[in-house]
Amino acid sequence: MSKIYLHASDVNYPLILDFLKRSPKELLHKVENDHVIKLLKSGHEKVLTRIRPGSSRLIVEFLNGDPSTEATRAVKQYITEWLDLETDLSAFYRMAARDEMLKPVVKRFRGYRIVGQPDLFESLVWAIIGQQINLQFAYTLKSRFVEKFGERLHWNNESFYLFPDPKLVSQLTDDVLIGMQFSRQKSKYIIGLAEVFAAGALSREKIKALSFEDAKQTLMKIKGIGNWTANYALMKTFRYPNAFPLEDAGLHNAIRNLMKMDRKPTLDEVRKIFRKYKGWEAYATLYLWKTL
Repeated sequence: MSKIYLHASDVNYPLILDFLKRSPKELLHKVENDHVIKLLKSGHEKVLTRIRPGSSRLIVEFLNGDPSTEATRAVKQYITEWLDLETDLSAFYRMAARDEMLKPVVKRFRGYRIVGQPDLFESLVWAIIGQQINLQFAYTLKSRFVEKFGERLHWNNESFYLFPDPKLVSQLTDDVLIGMQFSRQKSKYIIGLAEVFAAGALSREKIKALSFEDAKQTLMKIKGIGNWTANYALMKTFRYPNAFPLEDAGLHNAIRNLMKMDRKPTLDEVRKIFRKYKGWEAYATLYLWKTL
């Protein structure tokens, strides 16, 4: 079994595992003890990987045969981006050490990383699915969607899945997703989004080439993508440091708890707090979420 090694100093792997274990309904990866198994694809090549911790590094093993050089490179890049292994957080920690609210939080969760979604289509669909419903029902809808329309690989009597391709999703009708308990509105949003991707009008590469504001405005022109969803995707897929979901209820609850407020903060109060975190808004959001 061949393997590669990824540098992972100052990475709190147990906290990343906790995040990845949020729902037993997750089909895009499996957590077994301290191992994560995930199916990836490069071109037409499906690569089943197992990620496990080593000393200041992560060990990535290839379970279904040795991948090509190109696929190995793609896997390395994906996992590095997925687990945010290369971001230098030293400046964030210095900033947090001077902040009354963040200091104890960062001390407690040091090494926690933004577990992202390098696939922009997946990131946007997941954000749309999660709009105005609880997390566990969102996972239920996602698992139905992935199981029905995602490519799969059978290995050792188990099935491992890839997120559905936008070209396939663009050909669906509303009734198909409504029959899986998607609302009519979300069905239209997801199929419409898939059509934009399938036509080549939107891609990860096109968004990556834009400034943060231009990227956000481009995404928000698509039906179903508002400020929260655009910021979420820019945070999770591209890790723009100033991408944070200002209106997020969880963020408001975290601030309320930590500041011992008798009410949720207003949007202006959240903006004022986050001015101190300029350049690190996404990571401040991540650590505040973690307190919940």
